[in-house]
Amino acid sequence: MKRSFAILFAFIMSQFQAQQGPYYQQSAKYKMDIDVNAEKFTYEGKQTLDYKNNSPDQIDVVYFHLYWNAFKPNSMMDQRVAGQGKNGDSRLQKDGVSRLASIPKDQEGAQNIHWIKQNGKTLKFEIQETVMKVYLAEPIQPNSSTTFALEWDAVIPQQIRRSGRNNREGVDMTMTQWYPKIAEYDYDGWATFDYIGREFHAPFADFDVTIKINKDYVVGAGGILENPSEVKGYDPNAKIKADKNKTTWRWTAKNILDFAWAADKDYIVKSFDVPQGPKVFLVYQNNDKTKVWEEAQPYLKKYFQLMNSRFGKYVYPTYAFIQGGDGGMEYGMCTMILGEAQDIEGLMGLMAHEGAHSWYQQMLATNEPMRPWMDEGFTSYAEGYVMNQLFPPAQELPNPFVNSINGYRNFIKRGIEEPAVWLGDHHDNGTSYTYASYVKGELYLVQLGYIMGEQNLAETLKQYYDQWVLKHPSDRDFLHIAQKVSGMDLKWFHHYWINTTKTIDYAIKDVKYDAKSTTITLVNNGQVPMPVDFSVITKDNKLVNYQIPMNMTHTWKEKDVYGEFKTMPYWPWTQKEYTITVPYSKSQLAAIGIDFSQRLADVNPNDNVIEVK
Repeated sequence: MKRSFAILFAFIMSQFQAQQGPYYQQSAKYKMDIDVNAEKFTYEGKQTLDYKNNSPDQIDVVYFHLYWNAFKPNSMMDQRVAGQGKNGDSRLQKDGVSRLASIPKDQEGAQNIHWIKQNGKTLKFEIQETVMKVYLAEPIQPNSSTTFALEWDAVIPQQIRRSGRNNREGVDMTMTQWYPKIAEYDYDGWATFDYIGREFHAPFADFDVTIKINKDYVVGAGGILENPSEVKGYDPNAKIKADKNKTTWRWTAKNILDFAWAADKDYIVKSFDVPQGPKVFLVYQNNDKTKVWEEAQPYLKKYFQLMNSRFGKYVYPTYAFIQGGDGGMEYGMCTMILGEAQDIEGLMGLMAHEGAHSWYQQMLATNEPMRPWMDEGFTSYAEGYVMNQLFPPAQELPNPFVNSINGYRNFIKRGIEEPAVWLGDHHDNGTSYTYASYVKGELYLVQLGYIMGEQNLAETLKQYYDQWVLKHPSDRDFLHIAQKVSGMDLKWFHHYWINTTKTIDYAIKDVKYDAKSTTITLVNNGQVPMPVDFSVITKDNKLVNYQIPMNMTHTWKEKDVYGEFKTMPYWPWTQKEYTITVPYSKSQLAAIGIDFSQRLADVNPNDNVIEVK
């Protein structure tokens, strides 16, 4: 019996380990030839895709994304926008009515697949709106490769969301998510969410893209231009090579998630080098409304240096800011942004956010449709951190994230919060999506800095980059590093902040003054337990900090960039009130309070501080 049990136990453990498995990620190599009819806003495409199955699974079908099929009346995107009414994305509607419903027939998005082959064999496929399911002639075995070939033609849609023709600033073509793009396959299976209007996910891939277009156009793209001396805009000594009034542009890129480009006759191109990289390109229409771009170079140099120092080195050789799209959207080695700006701080705020996506969406490529808070939130944190240094506020703030915390507090009062754990496209309210993904994701890091100390947070972000750059991490991977760095159990916080809409609300309930001491009773009026930083300021301007830990972390914060702390007995999360006695009389005290650093996302901070008179 003992031997049989041992064999059974060993079998069970082997199965468990097999289920967990070592980390893997798929890889792809695209070679594309594109011929653009600029007058009709159409193009013809040929694509070869070498695909490597690094998973332990046999693959019998593959999926491609055909995003442009969403841009037509009665598409799923149109239905979703119509169903949300004025609660949806304002860019997709006008007066509460979906803009997609009125797209003219000749401006509907379309990706028409002529055929697809695997190793020369024609394959059966099904178009499921923005997803193409392909039945393989030969299964792709683990650790083996296959080659797909496709031909298709496409109609560039009316510009409504991110992609399309003739955006509101007059850019002719914004070519994003524009080609049949193989879906990501990982431990969770195929990432085949329909395109409803929000985010994307993909395997890392290499690209070799040739674009034939009217010779009057300038192309901006995320990648390396291999023939700048033969095309317009990049080399002042270029000898334009044209064949039947068209020039050929060749772009390459390695290990990025997607290849995006834009084209316009009025683009100019400027470039400069950032010390220790990258080479930055600015591609935009040169007019009175975009003149602020002239001021961006010194700020962008410092921006990349700050990002490289704080969040890990940008690994690609180039980055391009390209005027296009409908706001700002990140892609491999580039972003599409609206170019008209009132001042340099406004333009840099947009550039800082979209550029930071190169860290939190591209190099650290989380599944954004599933976990938008990791992408948008971490990016917003990086944006806030860097912008605070590029444009120091006139009045010094307690921390760079005070405005985000105040915005969150005001939003909570509306009673429409939705959990950050929800899938990106499945939020019912556009504003609720913004706060769940951008703001609560940003404050996730702010609250971690408060809980475990800013030094530990900085080290966590560094190790997160070092361990997961050019991979597909999840929230579990990030949390594992945060717990290892801090020595704390942080699963409780992750659950409350991401999976629920419960809030933090601590208060000073009572104060009793004695001859040589003061006793303060604190109360937890909220639903999210937290450790508490409690401080006193004496009449002679001495600041004394006390850390009231919470038992669920099991390890306490002893210091922070905001000061050192005297550790008090822990506050059990089940306990409503807590009493702390400090060795100062009323005559010695100027103020007492919770969270003088103002990092705690307490929804009612008005009862956190008392001025002693």
